[in-house]
Amino acid sequence: MTRLTLGGLLAALLVLTANLHPWWKGSREMKQLAAFGKGFAAAACAAACPGGMLGWAHAHSGSVANGAGERTSSAAAGTNSAASLTSGQLVGLGATGAVVAVIVVFLVALSYKSAGKKDKRRMVGGAFVGSVLLLTAGVAGALAWLPGALNTAGASVVAAVEGAGIL
Repeated sequence: MTRLTLGGLLAALLVLTANLHPWWKGSREMKQLAAFGKGFAAAACAAACPGGMLGWAHAHSGSVANGAGERTSSAAAGTNSAASLTSGQLVGLGATGAVVAVIVVFLVALSYKSAGKKDKRRMVGGAFVGSVLLLTAGVAGALAWLPGALNTAGASVVAAVEGAGIL
């Protein structure tokens, strides 16, 4: 997994700021943040995946953020922002939880397809920010409950499909 640098954090915070600014300047209704939140939720589910395409995309989001942020920091402030941050990750996702994680990402992808241009950008921004920030110990620690919740939801789906407790 890529270790996030100060430059990567800068890139994520710039995208976060660009998404929060219109909300802050506007009426501050929560529905204005829905598209960003969908992207963030998809990234969180991908971050819980230990491998596969979703896990790979999450693990490599830091490289993109690090490169962009370090160049931005160097150009804008003339500083070196290659210092690494404390890393973290979501652990404990099981097979039943993976089913739910993939469905969540799929639903966000379907939502993306039908969204307008601005909401598409906000969803991509949310996914980028979520994936990058979930490489840090603080955000991963704050969402440490997510793999367990996905596992529980997945187990409930399996139980319902198998007919447990119905009769």
